[in-house]
Amino acid sequence: MLLPCLVPAGSATSAGPCAVTAGRPWCDRALPADRRAGLLVAALRGGEKLDLLAGDDLTGPTRAADDAAFRAGTVHGVERLGVPPLYLVDAGSMGVKQGPGTALASGLSLAATFDAGAAGRAAGVVADEAGRRGDDVVLGPAVDIMRTPRAGRAFEAYGEDPLLSARLGTAWIEAVQRTGLMAEVKHFPANNQEDGRYSVNAVVGQRALREIYLPPFEAAIRDGKAASVMCGYNLVNGEPSCSSTGLLDGVLRKEWGFQGFVVSDWLLAAKETRGSIKAGLDLEMPVGLYYTPFLLRVALTLGRITWADVDRRLTERLRVMFAFGAFDRARRSEAAGIDYAAHAQTARQLSEQGITLLKNADGVLPLAGDAKVAVIGKPADRFRSATGSAYVKPVSVVTGRQGITARAGAGNVTYADGTDLAAAARAARAAKTAVVFVSDHRAEGADVRCLTLRCGDESLGDQDRLVTAVAAANPDTVVVLQTGGPVLMPWAAKVRGIVEAWYPGEQGGAALARVLYGDADPGGRLPVSFPAREQDAPAAGGSAVLGRVAYSEGVLVGYRHYDAKNITPAFPFGYGLSYTTFKLTGLKASRSQVSVTVTNTGTRRGYATPQLYLGLPGTPKAPQPPRQLKGFAKLDLAPGRSARVTFPLDTRAFSYWDEAASGWKVAPGCTKVMVGSSSRDIALGGTLC
Repeated sequence: MLLPCLVPAGSATSAGPCAVTAGRPWCDRALPADRRAGLLVAALRGGEKLDLLAGDDLTGPTRAADDAAFRAGTVHGVERLGVPPLYLVDAGSMGVKQGPGTALASGLSLAATFDAGAAGRAAGVVADEAGRRGDDVVLGPAVDIMRTPRAGRAFEAYGEDPLLSARLGTAWIEAVQRTGLMAEVKHFPANNQEDGRYSVNAVVGQRALREIYLPPFEAAIRDGKAASVMCGYNLVNGEPSCSSTGLLDGVLRKEWGFQGFVVSDWLLAAKETRGSIKAGLDLEMPVGLYYTPFLLRVALTLGRITWADVDRRLTERLRVMFAFGAFDRARRSEAAGIDYAAHAQTARQLSEQGITLLKNADGVLPLAGDAKVAVIGKPADRFRSATGSAYVKPVSVVTGRQGITARAGAGNVTYADGTDLAAAARAARAAKTAVVFVSDHRAEGADVRCLTLRCGDESLGDQDRLVTAVAAANPDTVVVLQTGGPVLMPWAAKVRGIVEAWYPGEQGGAALARVLYGDADPGGRLPVSFPAREQDAPAAGGSAVLGRVAYSEGVLVGYRHYDAKNITPAFPFGYGLSYTTFKLTGLKASRSQVSVTVTNTGTRRGYATPQLYLGLPGTPKAPQPPRQLKGFAKLDLAPGRSARVTFPLDTRAFSYWDEAASGWKVAPGCTKVMVGSSSRDIALGGTLC
């Protein structure tokens, strides 16, 4: 991977830290970044080198949500040599956590768009707000695979499929780095649960690691050219992620050609000094615990590490900073110029495209514009999001209640918070349609105890009971889910409509109103499977195991699990309804590409999301799941219009990881080709031999 020179065209050398060039050969912009970094490292004093291996602000992460003067991490520079500070900010799919900002929809909502372009637009908002605040590194995207639906941080990433995660993560990285900011993909690797997260040992086979958990990171490095990688708190097969020579030096650098820098997750991810330095951890954050000058000098004195090791760790980071122009341009201070109104519009559009229609019996949706609507439930009147480092304090909020009221008119909307079931039922009976808002609670630091709504936010009350009571009072009940992952729906058969809005961001209410009233087609498709029962879920009951977690399911993660075990989910991966209908025809398949024609056969404009799955031939030593996602597209089609979609394929699409040979191997035999609208709705099929 060759890092590009990303100094903005026309930027003045005199404006940056390298304004004074006398006696500073590393400030010569004509030199390649690697050479400049080497010259600078040679000029640093020993103490300066050691200081640059760790961050310098322990309190920033806890203060950044409310105060724009703080950020997740700061590494002080060296003023005498023109080395600028490095500012790192929590800024993933949900926005920039540095004082109030644009709160975008969750990573799962973005994944539900099945649209790399949407990921790029979300990243554009993040890059603009972080860049104008003077930040250097955005701590995102998170591309951790949702191994279990109980994962507390599942909301932040892109779901259960490695291809979908890879495509969206790569697009997000590319969009951020086009602006000159550095993206830091996280959390490398197999960081799939929150319970016991600081020390959990993920015992995962090489095939599962290579086919499920590593591909999003590989794409981020090979295709997205990510500037940085964050290693996780967890251990992988008994070895700390942040001191694994095999992963950091072997896979990242030697195999994938990574030329960026590796950063520890915040506080307690680094587990040792020597092992981390030798393996390839370049920067410990937010402060040094194992990369303190004292411990580093002890290790140097005892010969456990060398100054050459220290120089290499510094060179990796400084090379990237030179390549991205950190030395050659002035730090921006333009927060006052952030166009929050434009960003709010983007936030609404992205939320619309992620909203997923799960049930629409008897055409209960779209709602009629002049009909009486009862809006019910506390989440309808609140900004719903997760807690943790991804949380963004919104500059403005449109709640579900506000959005529906603005669209329908105050005279057509009544509201009941659901605390009084009898009052909620009365409101439902008096309306044409009852719209019940329910929500869960996901958070960094803990997995959910169960998938029912009662395991969510206790302040919301018994939401399942509320839905049941409202549905009994009015059959035309629509449930709006605002969740950070799959939930169980014991009342699903009793309601006419179900809409998954995820954590929809600050403009979620406006987006929901447009979808509920048919001003916008629900654009989302499920990036995760919704189980019908708790025990049906992959790794059921295994999320909260402390210490050692065996990934005994191997590659059977998400829909691969349901398909291989012949378990019917409540709603399958890739599923989502439109207000119109589509037909797939004209399948043509080869080992280099598959193409189909998609036609809007309905009467409304809408989004189609054709999905390509391959069923690889299995062997006794390498059994295969019935199908694996190998391509997808997002189409906006008017009634009667058609589009030809081509899914490119390469040898990797037909391959599996051969553990005996420690490499990719083409599966021998014939491969099934399947194209459909979800993993369980296959419209066209064929065979390639």
